[in-house]
Order: sequence, then structure tokens, then C-alpha cells
Amino acid sequence: MRHLRELEDQSVYILREAYKHFDGLAMLWSMGKDSTVLLWLARKAFFGHVPFPLVHIDTGYEMPELIEYRDRICRDWRLNLIVGQNKAALADGMGPDRGRVVCCTAMKIDALNQTIAQHGWSAIILGIRADEEGTRAKERYFSLRGKEGEWNFRDQPPELWEQFQTKFPPGSHIRVHPLLDWTELNIWEYLEQERIELPSPYFDRGAGTRYRSLGCVPCTGTVDSCASTIPQIITELRRTTTAERAGRAQDEGRGMETLRKLGHM
Repeated sequence: MRHLRELEDQSVYILREAYKHFDGLAMLWSMGKDSTVLLWLARKAFFGHVPFPLVHIDTGYEMPELIEYRDRICRDWRLNLIVGQNKAALADGMGPDRGRVVCCTAMKIDALNQTIAQHGWSAIILGIRADEEGTRAKERYFSLRGKEGEWNFRDQPPELWEQFQTKFPPGSHIRVHPLLDWTELNIWEYLEQERIELPSPYFDRGAGTRYRSLGCVPCTGTVDSCASTIPQIITELRRTTTAERAGRAQDEGRGMETLRKLGHM
């Protein structure tokens, strides 16, 4: 499909630009469909080798199937994986019962900031898409963050005619978003085209439900669906009127807007 080739070319270009301009570079990998497509593109961009570490922020509430998938793919593809975790918060009993924004801040945002500080990365690559959620639609391909990862979504510079801002003051922290122009449907079409394996929770396993978006077990719900293959999911997406992240509890109200201002992925 021509449109997929154009999206792939643009994403590969952005990945190579990021590698060219930022010395301390890493890529977040949640094992979800978007960041797995991003990982696949990184392997294409650098001829089968991923020249920067992958980072998984483990909240302690991950689906077991994702951990098994993560470890197997890392072994098979010889990936350099770094697992970040806010161990102090886990030891203190942090969980969604204390409030979903409080829990996400501690287990995702604080854990990511701790991991970045430990390794000294100046830029992080993420697999977010503009169509996924309201504040993500205001993102840029190369996005400047504050010292603690905070983000002012109301003050974003224009990126016109593919003129990307890649020069920032010394000491800046940058988030890089190569998948910004992709849609959910594009992601699934590309997964089918490239025959990329995904974790099993994305597919119906006989119960008439599946996960459309993957997150922590206590905060992620299933959708009614009998789709057990990627072509079936694509057919379903072409008809649905339900938002992709309808099953993510932290999105309720303005929860995700608050979290993203604080530095959420």
C-alpha cells in the first residue's frame, strides 16, 4: 500500500534524524502495537540493528503475557533492554486505589524520570500517535520537555513542510515521535503487511472480548469483539465508532491531559 510506504519512509527519516542529532538516545517500548511497530521501523532504519537501548517502564501491574512477549522478542532480536521501575513507590504499596492520576504519576512518570536521570539520556523516542488522544494531537515530532519531563501543550512551535526542529539548548530533554501521522487503522494495516507478531491480549481467545489498548491490569478494560486475527480487527475498526482508549481508566475526565502535562508518555 502506497500510503503505508510513505508513512514508513517518514518515520524512518525521523528515527535517523534523532540518531544523528542526539548522543544520549533511547526508545520506550510498552510491547503494545504502536511501540512494537516503532521497534520494527527502528530495525529497518538501521538495517536490522537497533543502535540504542529499549526502555520498558514496569509498573508492577503488567499483563504476564506482555512480559513473556518482551523477554522472548528481546532474546530473538538481540535487543538491549533496560527495565525502569519506581521500586520505592511499589514498596510503599502504591496502586490505583490511591487515585489513578497519583498512581500513574508515581509508577510511570516518576519511574521514567528516574530511569532517564540514571542513564543520562537527552532524548527519548516514543510511539504515540496524534489521533490517539486529544493532547497527543498537539504534539510535535521533536518536542522539548522541562527538567522533570513536564510539557506545555499550549505552547508548541510549528513544524511546517517537514522542517523539524532538532537543535535545542544544551541540557534540554527531547521527546521524539516518529508515528505522529499514523492512525490506528494504519498501524494494523502495517502489522498485517509486515506480518509482525503481537501479544495475545489483542485478540479474542474465545470469550468474545479482547483488548484494544494495552495498559496496567487494574486500569485497562476489554472491548466486546470476536476478532481473533489482524484482518478481522481491521474490518472491525473500519466500522467502529468507539474511541480507541475507551477502556483506559486514566483517561476519564481530564486525567490524561493532567498526566501528559506532568510528563506522561
